[in-house]
Amino acid sequence: MSDRIVSAAVVVIGNEILSGRTADRNLPFLATRLNELGIQLREARVVPDLEDEIVRAVNETRARHDYVFTTGGIGPTHDDITGDAIAKAFAVGIDYHAEAVAILKAHYANTGAELNTARLRMARVPAGAELIDNPVSKAPGYQIGNVFVLAGVPAIMQAMFESLKHKLVGGLPVRSLAIAAYLAEGAIAKGLGELAGRHPEVDLGSYPFYRQGRFGTSIVGRSTDPDRLAAAAAELRQLMRDLGAEPLEESTNSPG
Repeated sequence: MSDRIVSAAVVVIGNEILSGRTADRNLPFLATRLNELGIQLREARVVPDLEDEIVRAVNETRARHDYVFTTGGIGPTHDDITGDAIAKAFAVGIDYHAEAVAILKAHYANTGAELNTARLRMARVPAGAELIDNPVSKAPGYQIGNVFVLAGVPAIMQAMFESLKHKLVGGLPVRSLAIAAYLAEGAIAKGLGELAGRHPEVDLGSYPFYRQGRFGTSIVGRSTDPDRLAAAAAELRQLMRDLGAEPLEESTNSPG
């Protein structure tokens, strides 16, 4: 584990996400798993199946973060262009990877399906990339530089992530807690702002809710320093009591 903050970005690729036809389920999974490993997800982008858009997003995020994860666009159809875009982003060639071809040949021989030209496209890998195991459907993902190229289908993407996680080196883990009270945001806003000013190392977020016919606010605190998080939480509880509401503990000191 590193003694610094390690950051990551996710680039979600696919017209189906932007059109609303498919709801993305990969981002929440990656955000949760990365945080458990001490890696903070600092940026997420959704881009269409356009090569230049993918190249731009990958190059910008890989320059800013320790790790980048792309999801989608590595299947057998004409609109699966992630591989070519990644090769262009790294200024390398792309060709059939001998090990990936062997994996697909064995898989389709075992299933009895034909390894046709379209399916063979899934063995095209940018030069210099290392394969990422896909225990679900066998067509591998790959890593090139600090970029991990994963499938878009959630079950496959998740299995790929579990295959690669040993390569990731996390930093300071972020701890979080949530404390709620039946106070409107407007009532707590001034005191919360002052509290945030006294604890700049703690990220405080305010989230209103409506439960059982009453308005309330949930305050989520996040920090890499558990002691400072605890100090801010103690002041927050007192602030709520001073405003006439009893603090409601929603979660305590959990990663997130």
